[in-house]
Amino acid sequence: MSNVSAGFRLVRAGWVLVREGVVAALPGEELSGLPKFGWRMARLFTRRRALAYERSDRLAKAVVRLGPSYVKLGQFLATRPDVVGNDMALDLATLQDKMHTFPRAEAIAAIEASLGRKIGDLYTQFGDPVAAASIAQVHAADAVHDGIATKLAVKVIRPGVRRRFFQDLESYFLAARLQEKYIPSSRRLRPVEVTQTLAQTTKIEMDLRLEAAALSELGESTRDDPGFRVPSVDWERTGRDVLTMEWVDGVKMNDIAGLEAAGHDLKAIAANLIQSFLRHTLRDGFFHADMHPGNLFVEANGTIVAVDLGIAGRLGKKERRFLAEILYGFITRDYLRVAEVHFEAGYVPRQHNVAAFAQAIRAIGEPIHGQPAETISMAKLLTLLFEVTELFDMATRPELILLQKTMVVVEGVARTLDPAFNMWKTAEPVVGDWISGNLGPRGMMIDARDGARALLTLARQIPELAARTDRLSREIDLMAEHGLRFDETTADAIGKAEARYSRSGRWALWVIAVTLVYIAWKVI
Repeated sequence: MSNVSAGFRLVRAGWVLVREGVVAALPGEELSGLPKFGWRMARLFTRRRALAYERSDRLAKAVVRLGPSYVKLGQFLATRPDVVGNDMALDLATLQDKMHTFPRAEAIAAIEASLGRKIGDLYTQFGDPVAAASIAQVHAADAVHDGIATKLAVKVIRPGVRRRFFQDLESYFLAARLQEKYIPSSRRLRPVEVTQTLAQTTKIEMDLRLEAAALSELGESTRDDPGFRVPSVDWERTGRDVLTMEWVDGVKMNDIAGLEAAGHDLKAIAANLIQSFLRHTLRDGFFHADMHPGNLFVEANGTIVAVDLGIAGRLGKKERRFLAEILYGFITRDYLRVAEVHFEAGYVPRQHNVAAFAQAIRAIGEPIHGQPAETISMAKLLTLLFEVTELFDMATRPELILLQKTMVVVEGVARTLDPAFNMWKTAEPVVGDWISGNLGPRGMMIDARDGARALLTLARQIPELAARTDRLSREIDLMAEHGLRFDETTADAIGKAEARYSRSGRWALWVIAVTLVYIAWKVI
């Protein structure tokens, strides 16, 4: 029955997308056969007033009707242009994570249930909501620390949001399985795997203790950084459904008039924002992955304060070296080195030619060097680079796509503050410092130290590895002699799973077909 209910929810979502003109806004003229017929039918059922809106506005209206889980789905797919395409990804990135507030009494009940204490024991004052998003909303509150009254921001999970998300996730998984089964060309995009990633990301974001831990980690790594910080966490008043942190007094970065009225140097703020982001990415391998202007405040002294760390990105040492070297290679026009880095990192299969790949990269780099520095977009460069790498069978790297998406947002904010922003001049000190420290003599010594540690760890595991190898050898001999066998229980379980999968797929298709016929009949 879960597949049947998921099918109904999926049909409803499709109907909303059709009525709000989202499907009609897709480039359907390029389609053929049944998909083109479906696109034409969608245009017939589109609300007339929806045709007057841009595609991004149609998406926003549809998402508001569908609810908070679809806001998160849209924002997640905005990080996967490999799945939805660059144009759609840009439209999805503009979705505003703003929802209606829920009553203060429900927030108090959630806090008391999560922390096991009365609201009066936790805060001396607990106010009405000041902001609301798809997963949680924020309240202003006061508490006493060491005899000193302190203003706090309290983030509370939206009631029932987990149940709603998990119900909608069933629909997403059903759509992904049907897509893989009936549209073979989509299998390379791994829709089920993409949905699993969304499910995992959502689970993490709905446990506010994990966001608190991310704030704490980023706060420690940026403690000595100039002009950037994150709010401190009040761990005593933080649980799974509630996150309490210091209140931030500042001007939101999307309030340009407010920043100018406060006397801030917008060019300096833009430079500080980009350098902070690159510093976190290259030095720490841990960065705020949702740095839209609504999550960024500027304090009176010009310090940038980043909030809402529900989405964070991580890069390993290999990925950081990859990023730094390709940026430096484009700056110095060393395209062969950029190509070699891709092969050294294992991102491009060895059957391709390094020189041919360098030629493709040159096609990206040379037009850039013919432009004024302030017009060159590092985010656009990475987008073009990933498009070229697809021609050379470079597998999708989720961590690099999240980095690309965040860089697009951060660079866009910087250019809003300073239209003549010079990305390369601003980035060069941070990138150059990282390269000199990690790819020069000091970096070689660090690599040698890490290599020695790895060898020592491997030497300690040699006896266990030898025992495993011996067991594996005996098992292979037995398989060669008797063949690979399943016991009766395993074979029976495989048969039942396959039958259940086929039956649920047929049920879902019948439910969708009947519902569409009913909707068409009602409309006509």
